[in-house]
Amino acid sequence: MSDEDALMWNIEKDPVLRSTILAVAIFGSVPDWERLRRRIDRTTCFIPRLRQRVVSPPFRIAPPRWTAEPTFDIDFHLRRSRLAGPGTMRELFDALQPIATTSFDRARPLWEFTLFEGLEGPDGERAALAMKVHHSVTDGVGGMELLARFIDLVPDAPEPDAADIPAAIAPEDTGMRSIVGHSLAHNRRRVFGIAQRVPGSIARAAAGAVRNPLGTLTETIRTTRSVARTLAPATGPMSSIMLGRGLSRRLEVFDIALDDMRRAAKACEASLNDVFVAAVVGGVRRYHERHGAAPIELRMTLPINLRQGSDDAGGNRFAPARFPVPTAIDDPRERIAAIRALVREWRAEPALQMTSTLAGVLNRLPTSTTTALFGGMLKCCDFVTTNVPGAPVPVYAGGARVDRLYAFAPPAGAAFNVALISHCDICCVGMVIDTTAIPDPDVLLDCLRGGFDEVLALG
Repeated sequence: MSDEDALMWNIEKDPVLRSTILAVAIFGSVPDWERLRRRIDRTTCFIPRLRQRVVSPPFRIAPPRWTAEPTFDIDFHLRRSRLAGPGTMRELFDALQPIATTSFDRARPLWEFTLFEGLEGPDGERAALAMKVHHSVTDGVGGMELLARFIDLVPDAPEPDAADIPAAIAPEDTGMRSIVGHSLAHNRRRVFGIAQRVPGSIARAAAGAVRNPLGTLTETIRTTRSVARTLAPATGPMSSIMLGRGLSRRLEVFDIALDDMRRAAKACEASLNDVFVAAVVGGVRRYHERHGAAPIELRMTLPINLRQGSDDAGGNRFAPARFPVPTAIDDPRERIAAIRALVREWRAEPALQMTSTLAGVLNRLPTSTTTALFGGMLKCCDFVTTNVPGAPVPVYAGGARVDRLYAFAPPAGAAFNVALISHCDICCVGMVIDTTAIPDPDVLLDCLRGGFDEVLALG
C-alpha cells in the first residue's frame, strides 16, 4: 500500500475522518440485473484491488499491504434492494445516508455496490446504483476510470468475451510469519533504496549548488516555505457558525446546465472549476449572512489531481490543498478572478508534489499521533470542493442509460463537501453535510443554489 493510501487507512481511528466515497448513478430505466452483475464481477478480475483486503503488520513495522481475499464473494459486495415508499429522490438519498456513513468490514475488500429499484421516473420505473468505495482503494479521478470498466457507449453492446478474463488472483499466505517477513523485506528495500539514492542525490545537489548556488538556495527556501504553508497548523475553523463535528450526514443534490457554466467561465476568462468554487464560496457567504455572520475569509480544502496517464485506476494521486478563500467580495466577477489566482498559486506549490513523502513521514508516527496531527489540520477546514470530469457522451450499464452521476465525497473533518461531476450536458452537484456543524442543511442548499445563480448570470 502506498503512503498516501495508508494514510487514508490509518486516520480512520477517528471516525469523523472516515474516507468513504459514494457515487450514485441514476438510470433512466431498470438495468438488467444479471447482465450488470456479470459485468461488475468481470471488472473485479481486471482490478485486483477489488478482490483484495488490507492486512496491517504488527507494531507498525511497515505500512499496511493489500493481499488477495481467498473467500471473495461477489454477492456480499454487490446487492439489490427496492425502495419501500413512493420512490422519490429524497427517499433514495435518505436510504443512502447510513450507507455513506457506515464503515467497511475490514476483513473484506473495501467496496459495496447496491442497486436500488423502485425509483419513480417520468417514463416509468427507474433505478439507482450506489457505489461505495474506501478512499484507500482509489480517488475521484481513479474512480471514474474504474467505472469505465463496466459501462458501455450503446445500450445493446455485446458482453465481453469471458475468455479474456485473467487468471484468478492467487491468494497469499496471510499468516504472521508471512506478514513479518514481508514487512522486514519492505523495510530492507526502503532502507537500501534510500541508501542507494542518497549519494547520487547529494552529488546532484552539490553539483547544482556549485553551478548555481543562489538558485539552489532560493529553490530550497521556496520548497521549505511551501511545506510550511501546506502543513501549517490551525486552532479551529475560521467560520464562527459552522462549528462542531459529528457523524450524522445529510445528502443533497442539484443540477446545473454545463453550457451555463461554460458561458460564465468564458465571460470571466476563467475555468469551469474557478466558476464552481466561486459559486460555492458565494453560497457559503449567503449562509453566514442568514445567521448574522460576515466572515472575511473561510478555509477551504481543494483536492488537486496529480494523476498521470501512466497511473492505473487504483490508489490515490491527489494533493489536499488547504487555504483561506475570500468571502467578502461582493462582485461575482471579481470573486472568480480572486479564486482563479489563488487556485493557480496553490497548484504551483512545490510541496504538493511531495505528497507521498509527507504522507510517509506521517505514517511513520504512531497511529494516534498521525490521526491527531492530520485530523487537526482537516477539522480546521470549513468546507471542501471537489471537481471530477465525467463522461461527455451518454453511457449505459446493464442496458440502461445513466441519466445522472452524483459524487458524495467525505467531508474529512470539514463542515461539508460539495462535489461536481460533469455528465453529458449536466453538472451533477452532490453534497455531504455534517449536520452537527450545519443543523439546517436545507438552508445551506438554498444558499448554494443562490451562489450558483449569481455567477451563472455573468454568462
